[in-house]
Amino acid sequence: MSLDHRLSPEHEELRRTVEAFAHDVVAPKIGDLYERHEFPYEIVREMGAMGLFGLPFPEEFGGMGGDYLALGIALEELARVDSSVAITLEAGVSLGAMPLYLFGTEEQKQQWLPKLCSGEMLGAFGLTEPGAGSDAGGTRTTAVKDGDEWVINGSKCFITNSGTDITGLVTVTAVTGRKADGRPEISSIIVPSGTPGFTVAAPYSKVGWNSSDTRELAFDNVRVPLANLVGAEGRGYAQFLRILDEGRIAIAALATGLAQGCVDESVKYAKERQAFGRPIGDNQSIQFKLADMEMRAHMARLGWRDAASRLVHGEPFKKEAALAKLYSSTVAVDNAREATQIHGGYGFMNEYPVARMWRDSKILEIGEGTSEVQRMLIARELGFGA
Repeated sequence: MSLDHRLSPEHEELRRTVEAFAHDVVAPKIGDLYERHEFPYEIVREMGAMGLFGLPFPEEFGGMGGDYLALGIALEELARVDSSVAITLEAGVSLGAMPLYLFGTEEQKQQWLPKLCSGEMLGAFGLTEPGAGSDAGGTRTTAVKDGDEWVINGSKCFITNSGTDITGLVTVTAVTGRKADGRPEISSIIVPSGTPGFTVAAPYSKVGWNSSDTRELAFDNVRVPLANLVGAEGRGYAQFLRILDEGRIAIAALATGLAQGCVDESVKYAKERQAFGRPIGDNQSIQFKLADMEMRAHMARLGWRDAASRLVHGEPFKKEAALAKLYSSTVAVDNAREATQIHGGYGFMNEYPVARMWRDSKILEIGEGTSEVQRMLIARELGFGA
């Protein structure tokens, strides 16, 4: 495949459009919403009208007919300004809609995807559990057949987009049987919002991503039709591994955006801030920090675009996705720390975007596979481990 990651005219037009939206619409509003821990409903509606939630899906389901590279471009540009907005899009597409598109029946796609692609509705992906964490195979939630229904019991934690006013469904992983060796068979099942017995807790009090919706879910004898099974019974584990592989590319793009946003804000500040009679950017120590920050963001961008290009071209991308996610999340934390240092005391004030970026960066080394998990996956691709 070509290593030329210059954008096509269509992708560049998308980048410019989202860049303008992020600066003109998101930037003026998100600071106040973030400090009040409010979900950005108006911004989400506008993103829906732009077609961002439908970027990688076919037009027949209400999508824009684009690809995963287009999604990554949008996520990077949004995250340059704010990560809460970016993760709302990422989770809505990669985790909310993508499982239905990749593994759902035609009926499920026709029922759910048009509203998910328009942003009229958000979907969530109920994977992580309180006692499992990185052990995605340690699912304890169960789904038992009773007539023509599944009866679901269990709980999930840290689920994005699961409790907004426009959340329409959560695709839940649950143990639906046992293999011959005793290991659990895990399936994916759609649970519509408002289903009796399905409880959504209050939003978490978080360090960052304060305008993103994140909650714990509980299932107490929740009954849904057998037809709500997504994909083949017992294939849920393999399905969500595929979803996570793709999602790591999206998170890498988001992390790259945050890293670049730290550069943007720091360059602007270094040119404006006066100390000892001159801009602090005249100091070589500041210039070197900015050069290193720009280098890290640039290399992270090459990484996620390489992984996305492999995915789009139908080539193996698991290792490249893990590499991109590991590197870009590390870069985001590094750049956020340096941006705060360049801003000095003002970097610790929430009125400055870099303070928000600093708070938002750390979760990128944890969500959708910790840095330790990424190293494990990379080592496995190199021929080590099980």
